Amino acid sequence: MPPIWSGTLSFGLVAIPVRMQSIVSSHKIAFRQMHKADHGPVRQKKTCEIDQQVLDPQDIGRAYETPDGQLVEVTDDELAAMPLPTAKTIEVSGFLDASTVDYMQLDKPYALEPGPGGEKPYTLMQRALSRSGKAAVGKVAMNNRERLVLVHARDKVLIAQTLHWPDEMKPSAEAAPRGKVDLSDEEVDAAIALIEALGEADPADFEDEYAKAVTALVQAKIDGAQGPRAAAQQQPDGKVVDLMEALQASLAEAKKSRGGDATVHDITPAKKATSKKTAAKKTAASHASTSASHTRARSTPKGGEGKKSTSATKKATKKAPAKKATARKRSA
Repeated sequence: MPPIWSGTLSFGLVAIPVRMQSIVSSHKIAFRQMHKADHGPVRQKKTCEIDQQVLDPQDIGRAYETPDGQLVEVTDDELAAMPLPTAKTIEVSGFLDASTVDYMQLDKPYALEPGPGGEKPYTLMQRALSRSGKAAVGKVAMNNRERLVLVHARDKVLIAQTLHWPDEMKPSAEAAPRGKVDLSDEEVDAAIALIEALGEADPADFEDEYAKAVTALVQAKIDGAQGPRAAAQQQPDGKVVDLMEALQASLAEAKKSRGGDATVHDITPAKKATSKKTAAKKTAASHASTSASHTRARSTPKGGEGKKSTSATKKATKKAPAKKATARKRSA
């Protein structure tokens, strides 16, 4: 496959000859238009609006239309001769942390392949970007337009990822809900619990079901069989759904589908959980207080027992100084 773009990746004073290759494909099913009566293919013929003449490709040029409707012809040779460095060079203007790139700005990825004699500087830049966690930012002119490009390392390859220009991005805040939305902490906690229950997703586990279904339909018609039919789907009845009830039902279904081994946080409202802990502490304190009361009740003197205990205490108090005096005499 011929390269999409060929030129030089300029890294300071280091020039790396590279060829840009597409690394993405599409599952899109291509349909052709046909004449229903005899299944004849339908061709789109290009005609001149002035004389209605049908034109061949070599008769068609390109032009820029001015605001007042005037067409200014621009030839391929004139485009190729423009003093535009990025037509043949991706000049790195600076670097940024690859982790800080706004994924909303990413467009198409392309693989950069080293050209003749470019293996060593290519590998140098790939390893430097990989170790530093940086991505290079530059510009490239391709497909009749100049694009921002981000060059980063992936495995042992340099990837050139085209970016949308900042002024091409529409403010995402325009899509935010305009009315006031009241959500409780319990509903947000329940949604988080559902996210954890559904588990991690790996894009490699997904398949293009539409492409498979179209292929099966076409094969069935070739074989003269009835194509697969979709089951009737129940339409929403328009009733207002209790959000918390729907979240709890979804959580139960997620746990069931994973065999009950889903590890998730309890969706019990946080305030209730706190009140339970507080109640438990109060209960424990109450038991401790009751136990202490029973202990004091058992040690409280009653009748003659109290007098005996007081007398014994006094005797023990009198004996203690005698022992200390004896000890002083011996030491003397």
